[in-house]
Amino acid sequence: MEVVHTHCCGLDIHKKSIAACIIVPGTKGNSRKEIRTFGTMTNDIVKLSEWLSACVVTHVAMESTGEYWKPIFNILENNFQLLLVNPQHIKTVPGRKTDVRDCEWIADLLRHGLLRASFVPDRDQRELRDLTRYRTSLIEERSAEVNRLQKTLEGANIRLSSVASDVMGASGRQMLAALLEGKADPKEMAELAKGSMRGKIPQLEKALEGQFRPHQRFLVAQQLAHIDYLDELIAQLNEEVAKRVRPFEEVIQRLDGIPGVGRIVAEVIVAEIGLDMSRFPTANHLASWAGMSPGNNESAGKRKSGRTRKGNSALRQALVQAAHAAGHKRDSHLAAQYRRLASRRGKKRAAVAVGHSILVIAYHIIKEGSEYQDLGGNYYDLRDKETIKLRLIRRLEGMGLKVSVEPAKEAA
Repeated sequence: MEVVHTHCCGLDIHKKSIAACIIVPGTKGNSRKEIRTFGTMTNDIVKLSEWLSACVVTHVAMESTGEYWKPIFNILENNFQLLLVNPQHIKTVPGRKTDVRDCEWIADLLRHGLLRASFVPDRDQRELRDLTRYRTSLIEERSAEVNRLQKTLEGANIRLSSVASDVMGASGRQMLAALLEGKADPKEMAELAKGSMRGKIPQLEKALEGQFRPHQRFLVAQQLAHIDYLDELIAQLNEEVAKRVRPFEEVIQRLDGIPGVGRIVAEVIVAEIGLDMSRFPTANHLASWAGMSPGNNESAGKRKSGRTRKGNSALRQALVQAAHAAGHKRDSHLAAQYRRLASRRGKKRAAVAVGHSILVIAYHIIKEGSEYQDLGGNYYDLRDKETIKLRLIRRLEGMGLKVSVEPAKEAA
């Protein structure tokens, strides 16, 4: 088999150890193979780098579970050509698996050019990813804490969430503060409503009448404090992310123009895929990498489950969230697509399909520097005009009606 890389190394990375195998030319024209094991502390990784440099290794392939590859990648990326490979792509012979055999197998595959590298962005983008992903985790934690707060209120028969769409809004916070101060008069608390909530004062009076016990007062106070703390952390992260994406502000503004895509989702898209679209030959390649395309599973000429692959879970989550938001927009092509698919395939599949469309749009906006142009909410009606007309005629005729259709006269 043809040798592609003459000086290479395979790394099998774990939490506490790194198994390394180098394959380099020997003294008599044969290849020389050497295997060593290193720790995962910084000093151990530096020793690994020095050993690879002494052996004149040029290409390094690594396979890792979880996040253990990151510190090794950060230290080695400036001196070697690195390939992070998917463990599913390099499965060895069952029953003969050890760490030593794994690193030896990786090195052998790398030597013959049989490994496909996973996409690893540059360090600045990786740092931006860490920030946006942590912010997403905090936003999810805040939502969970708000749900816990509502359960506590429900236990006291305080039905504020049945009247107010946002318990944590300005009106809701003032009512909760009054509740914590021991004000038991529902009418007095209902008068704290602001804006459009003042039209619901009679309903609020009924919703705020409950049995608020001391332990529930303690729980609500703790939950509100936790929510405020999370709000502060999220605000700090928003500020830090805004500083780092300032050079890409123009791109983010264009992405923000896509229905359903707010600034946070636009920042996630930039953090996850970057601005260099040359690494993705087409928009479909990007959608497949993100896990927003149907899977290929065919055997004996039969199509089996088209379940989407895992892909990039952070990007996928943001796109599905944007798709659900786009489905509620009026007079939008994406909203029309969402409703069209949701009626036949369900809301979840519709969200994945619309998320795929959003990602394809983002690909072209980033690559071509173009602005988003909406096709309109009646796009599918105009595209399938004749089909829709025939379907409606058949439905009316099925009801025993005689139908004749003629074009409307244009206004003079």
